[in-house]
Amino acid sequence: MNMNPELERSFLTGLENNQEKLLRVCSAYARNEEDKKDLFQEVLMNIWKSMPTFNEHSSINTWMFRITLNVCMRLRSRQEKSRSRIVKLDTVSIQNLGTESPDANNQLFELRECIKNLNEADKAIITLFLEELPYKEISDITGLSENNVAVKIKRIKEKLLKCLNREL
Repeated sequence: MNMNPELERSFLTGLENNQEKLLRVCSAYARNEEDKKDLFQEVLMNIWKSMPTFNEHSSINTWMFRITLNVCMRLRSRQEKSRSRIVKLDTVSIQNLGTESPDANNQLFELRECIKNLNEADKAIITLFLEELPYKEISDITGLSENNVAVKIKRIKEKLLKCLNREL
């Protein structure tokens, strides 16, 4: 597909700035490393195909996150339908898991497992929050008000803490 050079530069710059973050969003929805890579490829294809429609009403970063979440959520929906069952899951402070200790790695694994058990909307919100996006940007991506984002994040953190305490 031929794309105007300015859009192509925007795509490459957006990808360069967000690749690792988008990969982490994909990993929250993937069952394993291979699924994460496949999902990321699907995200990139969707972003690339959608570039001509990017109208700069939001930043390229916000726009890429929105597409990523839509692709991830759409895939999850397809997977659940193919299994012929729908599992409904309910929708503070998270410990700093940035150290390299085995205990921290175990806590990080447990946190990821707890996040995977959240409903799609909560998973999307907490994933963006953990990527350190401001509430305003999360609001723009999800379509929720900033106040609603703040309330949801507080409730999601409480759920994650309960989940982590059960895991311990």
